[in-house]
Amino acid sequence: MNQPQVRRATCLFGLVAAVLTLVEVPLYFLYSGAPPASNVLTRILLSLFVCASLLVFLSGLRQLLRQASGPAYEWLVTLAFAAAFLYVGVTLVAHALQAGVVFGADGTPVDPTTEGPLADAATLLYGSVGRVLTALFLAAVGHLILLTAALPRWTGISAYVIAAVNLAFVPSLFFGTDPADFYSAVGWGTTAVIASLQMYWVLAVSVRLRA
Repeated sequence: MNQPQVRRATCLFGLVAAVLTLVEVPLYFLYSGAPPASNVLTRILLSLFVCASLLVFLSGLRQLLRQASGPAYEWLVTLAFAAAFLYVGVTLVAHALQAGVVFGADGTPVDPTTEGPLADAATLLYGSVGRVLTALFLAAVGHLILLTAALPRWTGISAYVIAAVNLAFVPSLFFGTDPADFYSAVGWGTTAVIASLQMYWVLAVSVRLRA
């Protein structure tokens, strides 16, 4: 694919990933207690398509930044997108664990973020692990953007800011596992609000690539 084709594909799938995330996140706040299985499986289904779209977006962005930076910054490109692809993989594993909780409940409403050993196993994947990988990706890619001017300067600066916010939530693993707490290992701030900031950045970059 030539560069215009890569830009179009990166833009399209970035927009798809961001829009689906905007649809998915409110589903986490519909129920005060244990959500029905349909709610959990719907948000997992949406996130599977988010992850698939994000892989295309990341692959395209990697190609664009590699072309702009040349061999001198190949190591930084590798670092940034290794963290990003690992983040997608970790998210998919966490979804599989949450789906396992729902399947094991046999139709009984259950909160897969807090109930059962599989939920405990997914806690750090959605929380601190996701936040540190996101911070690493955005810090590296923000640095690349500022070095190469492959994208407007504000996209690099905003990547730094969101990376710093994500890094600030890594220690949330010390603050319990109550999902109602904003700053806890599985709190709604750590796993939903802060996690979605990255997708707003993806949306902004996708819109810029379309221009």
